[in-house]
Amino acid sequence: MGYYEYVATCLFGLEKFLADEIEALGYKKLETVDGRVTFGGDEDAVARFNIFSRYAQRLYIKLGSFYASTFTELFDGTKELPFECFIGKDDCFPVTGSSIKSKLTSIPDCQSIIKKAIVEKLKESYRVDWFKESGTLYRIEFFISRDIVTIMIDTSGAPLHKRGYRPDSNAAPLRETLAAAMVKIARPRTDVLLWDPFCGSGTIAVEAAMLMTNTAPGINRGFAAQQFEFLDNNIWKRAKEEAKDKIIRKCEFEAFASDIDDKCVSLTKANAKRAGVENNIRAFKMDMRDIKTNGRRGTIVCNPPYGERLMDLKSVEKLYNDMGNAFSALDNWQIYIISSFDGFEKAYGKNADKIRKLYNGRLKCNYYQYFKNKKVRI
Repeated sequence: MGYYEYVATCLFGLEKFLADEIEALGYKKLETVDGRVTFGGDEDAVARFNIFSRYAQRLYIKLGSFYASTFTELFDGTKELPFECFIGKDDCFPVTGSSIKSKLTSIPDCQSIIKKAIVEKLKESYRVDWFKESGTLYRIEFFISRDIVTIMIDTSGAPLHKRGYRPDSNAAPLRETLAAAMVKIARPRTDVLLWDPFCGSGTIAVEAAMLMTNTAPGINRGFAAQQFEFLDNNIWKRAKEEAKDKIIRKCEFEAFASDIDDKCVSLTKANAKRAGVENNIRAFKMDMRDIKTNGRRGTIVCNPPYGERLMDLKSVEKLYNDMGNAFSALDNWQIYIISSFDGFEKAYGKNADKIRKLYNGRLKCNYYQYFKNKKVRI
């Protein structure tokens, strides 16, 4: 059973969550930088990480790193890597990547040089002059930072935030990985109601229910590495069996998902069923201004309309002000709100107890956290 060095990528701001879950899976963290964590593990890690990770965008097998400030150095460094151990003579190997703070800035040129180096290496290994690239897909990814080149093979295929339960979504959807982190920060508990009053497609409620029932996010989807011939195909069977065994079948956790749009409510119900957590989610139509505690302990976790979802500034400020008034009446409930609107606290009417910077894709947001929900207004 082989040992590999892996690179897991994530949205900016989720590095700690990603590092913690790598260690929880039993793997050794090697390095953490912006948007990625490197770790070591056996080949089972390919299947286990892809299936179990809540916060990663992709998982790569790292082939190597080297210094390159010229195209000659890029070619020579790439050619030294053991591509023949992974890619067969009939396989497809497109090259994509990025470069930041480096002398090699042209992505198309870097792609071309790396591709040429791989071809030359495989020519020597297979003693052929032409590759038809009609076999298994191995997507080669390069990352150049401060003239250090890292070459990797993507094992995930579709990004890991695509769990498979949300084939359709509303406008400006929240990434599943970000929703999972928002829920984690809110510290969900079985005896505390979690309520998303702007449920949209139900992402926050579904991710909360999956977390609390210990349902692996990737249990119902496929991955690119399932086709890789150098991996033992049994790793996927073992990982799926492990994931099924770890699901908490009888979990008392409950999430409410409400919205003023009937379509969103229907979408949430369908997504919860696809994710297998419909028993833990109650979706219904309601205006957030009508929320009542009914004597229960609760936590609000939500992604209200902002930015491109509500272009009218006055409408945004009115909505946030109404939220502040409505939520301040919820006794001592804790409130967690994500927004990209810089004037959120002023419109909401209360300064947050804590603010955490998070990203929904490339959109920078603030996660406003209210731990002591008193009726004091600014």
